[in-house]
Amino acid sequence: MVKLIVDGKEIKADEGRSVLQSCIENGMFIPNMCFIKKRQHPPASCRLCFVEIDGFDPPVTSCTEEVREGLVIRTDTAAVRRLQRTAFKLLMSAHHCEPKHCPVKGNCQLIRIAKHLNVGLTPKPLELLERDVEEEVDFAFFTYYPFRCVLCGKCVYICRQINGHNLLTFANRGFDTVIAFFGSGDPARFPCHRCGACASICPTGALVRKPECKRASGVTP
Repeated sequence: MVKLIVDGKEIKADEGRSVLQSCIENGMFIPNMCFIKKRQHPPASCRLCFVEIDGFDPPVTSCTEEVREGLVIRTDTAAVRRLQRTAFKLLMSAHHCEPKHCPVKGNCQLIRIAKHLNVGLTPKPLELLERDVEEEVDFAFFTYYPFRCVLCGKCVYICRQINGHNLLTFANRGFDTVIAFFGSGDPARFPCHRCGACASICPTGALVRKPECKRASGVTP
């Protein structure tokens, strides 16, 4: 165990843990979208989990920094908040947020982050991007809503970890990037109908299990 100071409070953390995981395990929230606890090489793709650490300049992503004895960390400085709010608005510029119709509104990470950063769920002053993607895509076992997707990559990672290969992957480029399902043939040979981990880990409701798949497996997202 090592001791570190976060926002003036001393906490303890296991060696090898990331700063982000250590803070979360000690009840301290740091905005994040792509963090998965057991992931060995975090992609830091959401650019939301910035913190300031003494001896580092400028702020760093907390998911990629390991804890060390005596670290002094600040999670709510002006520089940190400026970076987080900018990253959040960039995410929202490509995400059509409809809280009234959101399937995960009671557990939506975007809503939690917006409240934490004291910002709205719109990209203002940035413009809402027009993306050349479909409104809804049939994935056999799931329905995929590209405009809800923030491309955090959690579904791609968890599918590979559980099933040993990628049934889900990224497709296209730039702002038109989406998640694609690579599976054909008899649906019964895929583990999706009894798994559903990708839909369960999705933080925005972009992947939704079809009702018949829920009934068949007895698993809820």
